[in-house]
Amino acid sequence: MTEKTISPEDYDNFRTYLESACGIILGDNKHYLVTSRLNRLMKEFSISCIGELVKQSDKNRQLHNRIVDAMTTNETFWFRDSHPFEILKDKILSEFSADTKRSQPFKIWSAAASSGQEAYSISMMIEEFTQSRPGSLRQGVQIVGTDISPTMLEDARTARYDKAAILRGISEERKKKFFTEKGIKWEVNPAIRQRASFTELNLMSDYATLGKFDIIYCRNVLIYFSTDTKRDIITRMARTLNPGGYLFVGASESLNYSEAFDMVRCNPGVVYKLKG
Repeated sequence: MTEKTISPEDYDNFRTYLESACGIILGDNKHYLVTSRLNRLMKEFSISCIGELVKQSDKNRQLHNRIVDAMTTNETFWFRDSHPFEILKDKILSEFSADTKRSQPFKIWSAAASSGQEAYSISMMIEEFTQSRPGSLRQGVQIVGTDISPTMLEDARTARYDKAAILRGISEERKKKFFTEKGIKWEVNPAIRQRASFTELNLMSDYATLGKFDIIYCRNVLIYFSTDTKRDIITRMARTLNPGGYLFVGASESLNYSEAFDMVRCNPGVVYKLKG
């Protein structure tokens, strides 16, 4: 079966469908991106056009999930941009460890967890912090990773990465300290894995079932949403944070449309702190 083309009408309908499904906004000239990402799926389901693919997905939840999965960008690597992890270790964890009245574990949300690299990078930073300051963070730390893609979440739970993935941000020292070689892959060690759990979540959905958090990492995902959707997501994330909680966004993202946070400059890097 040759690669399909997409009519202007089907493209416009698909843009509406995708925004409704997961908030992603497609530009006017992404026809090739759509057809290239969905062509394999259309072959698998013997569907002749993208309009029919969308129509059938209304009756087939698995197909719906596969479409969203195919259109979601899962670009990720270890300690991406470095600053959000250094700020965590050098500033925020020090504040947490000074809170002697705290009895509950500190909770961190990795809101676009993909295949787990961000959540496990956070856990490695926590491990390094507690090793350098024995007895700190006695309450413990829990990390919740969420993503819209079931495929990526399964990879995150498995916590096994090939050589190409390991080379993207892991130093030789951290590889030896935090991973065990298993055949042709490297597995995250139990001490790092046990802090993290993963669950499927569409950021357009309700967050109430996740509970409250002290830190949220929502990085390199807001750029795919409209301004109104960004504002809605950040407003609801603000409600999910405990008083004085922190929010990290991507290096190219800002919160100039939200009044819920103060920007904290850390030189280098910034983090946003919940007001009040």
